[in-house]
Amino acid sequence: MPDDLANQQQGQIPTNLRLLVLLEEVAKAGVPVTPTALKDTLNLPKPTLHRLFNTAEAEGFLQRDIDGRSYGPGPRMRQLAVHTVSSQRIRTVRLAILRSVAEKIGETCNIATPDRDGMTYLDRVETHWPLRIQLPVGTQVPFYCTASGKMYLSSLRPAYFDRYLAAAALDSHAPGTITDKDALKTEIEMTRKRGYSTDNQEFMEDMVAIAVPILDDRKRLVSTLSVHTPLQRHDIASLGHHIEDLKQAARELTALISS
Repeated sequence: MPDDLANQQQGQIPTNLRLLVLLEEVAKAGVPVTPTALKDTLNLPKPTLHRLFNTAEAEGFLQRDIDGRSYGPGPRMRQLAVHTVSSQRIRTVRLAILRSVAEKIGETCNIATPDRDGMTYLDRVETHWPLRIQLPVGTQVPFYCTASGKMYLSSLRPAYFDRYLAAAALDSHAPGTITDKDALKTEIEMTRKRGYSTDNQEFMEDMVAIAVPILDDRKRLVSTLSVHTPLQRHDIASLGHHIEDLKQAARELTALISS
């Protein structure tokens, strides 16, 4: 009897699928996990699990968390996720949704994904106004002083946010940058409660922005939808009138990636 068939009958994962299933389980967890935490789920011997984790780490698909024992997605796995989300058929529909909300609001709208050190712009549709903010696709911006980044921080478990806050250097980028850690914690708690985030001249002077989450089928943030504009056309209050437009588009984007 072939080994893979024997393994399936014993409830074990075929050898050629083990690494893929391991990466799938790490991605599903949504937080860094230890090999021990996946032992029962994968039903693999401890030495085998550790060998798989070491291989995935060595190849850049996983990376160790700050505690040195648990693992989360590495750069190659994050790039794989971005390339998957950017596949042509999905991207065509995603850009149509993004274009629709950008035209409705009349300002530049962006989709950004969290990376290890900040938010990276995945897609954008520019405003027709000649005065616009230049943040092209691929630009990475900080978590703590941007609408998309603060939206992401609000999705973290409080214990993980506290770890981030303890280590973060809150350098000033613009007149409104929140550089006090207690003040940023209050801001993130407020963002978590109201379901959207703001950037009131925190990243760039004379720029304001609002962001909402795009969720997966487990209600976890996978990316953000934001709108930003020069202060000459909108302040935070007037831009806030478009929150429901953003949320509706975010729901459509959530349905797209969950289907």
